[in-house]
Amino acid sequence: MNWISNYVRPKINSLFSRREVPENLWTKCPECGTMLFHRELADNLNVCTSCDHHMAISPRERFRALFDGGIFTEVKVPDALVDPLHFRDQKKYPERLKAAQKATGEKDAMLVAEGEMQRTPIVAVAQDFSFMAGSMGMYVGNAMIAAAQRAVALKRPLVLFSAAGGARMQEGILSLMQMPRTTVAVQMLKEARLPYVVVLTHPTTGGVTASYAMLGDVQIAEPNALICFAGPRVIEQTIREKLPEGFQRAEYLLDHGMLDRVAHRKKMKDELVTILRMLTGQSPAIKGDLPPPDPEPAAVVPA
Repeated sequence: MNWISNYVRPKINSLFSRREVPENLWTKCPECGTMLFHRELADNLNVCTSCDHHMAISPRERFRALFDGGIFTEVKVPDALVDPLHFRDQKKYPERLKAAQKATGEKDAMLVAEGEMQRTPIVAVAQDFSFMAGSMGMYVGNAMIAAAQRAVALKRPLVLFSAAGGARMQEGILSLMQMPRTTVAVQMLKEARLPYVVVLTHPTTGGVTASYAMLGDVQIAEPNALICFAGPRVIEQTIREKLPEGFQRAEYLLDHGMLDRVAHRKKMKDELVTILRMLTGQSPAIKGDLPPPDPEPAAVVPA
């Protein structure tokens, strides 16, 4: 037995060998290719620290950054029928739903919550693009109606964060029926004279753009977000012409009057608070967590 070959050499190799790094510790920016440490990226709200590219963020992560202290209460959404059309392509629709639920930890593509944002009470709705591309099905329609009803009951503004690839193919005509349903939900807010503010994130397309995502009293978008009904590639193939640079991106739509503002994700909370307090006739928000100043003038101390 050669103890140098069988014992000493493997021991030395194990000490100096490179340890394997888990893949989930680093994220590559799709825009500039920079490798970003996951904690650094999370602290920056999934915005690239190198090129400022806005990556996808889950509704829960967004709400934790949006609401005061990261505290919010989920609003219950009525359950929808599962696979009403018995749809099947490469997989059965229930199998796709279960896979998406396991991957995201969410019930469906929309989350409804209520809470305070710099002491401004709101109801918020956010779509999860990682759940079947944020597609609009019957559950999403139920979620929008539940959010509108909750906002009317509490007399609070409703804020929507949209991110969707359009209507859900597996629910066919039933998914398209959510377009008029959600439009009615928005009308409930207008009749109650409550603000409805929409934040369009990348991407917002298809039937979502053709319904509740473009009906806000104020339309805001994150930088470079794709906002459209049909995508640029489809339009180019149809009209057989080259489209302008940045066509259907947030900045292009802002220049052409389709949006009111384009706001950075880290500044979005302040933007929303300012707009909502203006629309509801409230005084400007007080920075920090200090009590409001005494309205009575302080006594003047003689010299």
